[in-house]
Amino acid sequence: MQFIENKTFDEIRIGDSAELTRTLSTQDIELFAVMSGDVNPAHVDEEFARSDMFHKVIAHGMWGGALVSAVLGTQLPGPGTIYLNQNFSFRRPVGLGDTVTVRVTVKDKEAEHHHVTLDCLCLNQSGETVIEGQALVIAPTTKVRRPRVNLPEVHLHERGERFRDLIKATAPLPAVPTAVVHPCDALSLQGALDAGSQGIIVPVLVGPRAKIEATAREIGRDLTGTEVIDTPHSHAAARKAVELARAGKVSMLMKGKLHTDELLEPVVDGQTGLRTERRISHVFALDVPNYPKPLLISDAAVNIFPNLQDKRDIVQNAIDLGHALGISLPKVALLSAVETVTPTIPSTVDAAALCKMASRGQITGGLLDGPLAFDNAVSRSAAETKGIVSDVAGDADILIVPDLEVGNMIAKQLVYLAGADAAGLVLGARVPIVLTSRSDGVMARLASAAMAQLYVHRRAKEIKV
Repeated sequence: MQFIENKTFDEIRIGDSAELTRTLSTQDIELFAVMSGDVNPAHVDEEFARSDMFHKVIAHGMWGGALVSAVLGTQLPGPGTIYLNQNFSFRRPVGLGDTVTVRVTVKDKEAEHHHVTLDCLCLNQSGETVIEGQALVIAPTTKVRRPRVNLPEVHLHERGERFRDLIKATAPLPAVPTAVVHPCDALSLQGALDAGSQGIIVPVLVGPRAKIEATAREIGRDLTGTEVIDTPHSHAAARKAVELARAGKVSMLMKGKLHTDELLEPVVDGQTGLRTERRISHVFALDVPNYPKPLLISDAAVNIFPNLQDKRDIVQNAIDLGHALGISLPKVALLSAVETVTPTIPSTVDAAALCKMASRGQITGGLLDGPLAFDNAVSRSAAETKGIVSDVAGDADILIVPDLEVGNMIAKQLVYLAGADAAGLVLGARVPIVLTSRSDGVMARLASAAMAQLYVHRRAKEIKV
């Protein structure tokens, strides 16, 4: 056990010193900004910082001051110290990756009030002074020795960070012609036009022209140069979008302001739709704050009670999307309530069968394990506690749920209770379908479109090979 111990006033001698060394990280800056509320762009905006006088992101000045306080409060004098006065002179900026050594040295003592004056010096890795100053404290008179408190692990999560990375990954790819079905509200039209301006899609707006143009005026967007195909209503828009996909004029569909069943009805039509030999399924891609990577969940929106063959296609669709997102060997957790195959719980039997199907080559490109309860799929410690030895447990990329009810509840709990961001895609048809909720913001729509773009180009590359 580590201890923290002070020096009392009587133990302190002129010339005594103590120090600590810290390398500035992005997390240091973000934590300090969160704690202080200081979001000066010189500290938190890389683009602005490059144009500022120091041409780089720098630490808050008082980050170094806080390190001085840490030495005074934990080492010299240590626990029981009372701050009276502190002055600083800031000489040089501290940038990301700089290593700062903070040293305090006793300059003077005053016995009547147990005052101690200390010189404070902060040096960077080149030995240059970045901060200097002087502190006046009341030194403790009673000896203190206590176990050092272990600080909690802090996870910083920036909303939309992984989605922005996803969108960045599409930069080198050509935009994909996309039928945007009935974009007659502000969010769906703005999402489509923003995806177009970022080079993710080439939007083809399908729906009542008057409503689309009125929505464009409402959000202050110009439709010049954007193709609009006039249809009388949402059902006709969905049928027209499917026709465009069958004719090869678009390679993606994107849901606007219409119900999901309106959009999918012409898609699944056996004669004029977009069906393939693969079962159509939906995949949620979630950016969960306390999970270290994107998490895919399927199926939570299309297949209500899938049978074993349906689940085989659901798994394969999700694996194919994982490949498109850059996951070379997606780890697939087949969820149930328990980890053992139990005949009275059909999802456990299906999970075991799917694992066997993977071993026989009926499912390819992923690493499957199940049945696994939700906690064992996403938490290594939970899996270890239950003695589960698995490369998937605690590190899943994909969660395959027993049915739509389970999947929908898990996804929405992660969104509304865990602060996750969600994007959605329907796969298994001739073209991917960007399927977002009416409450989803523009970022979710952009991320969904980016996933579809990556999927289209991945599939095109595989066909060429």
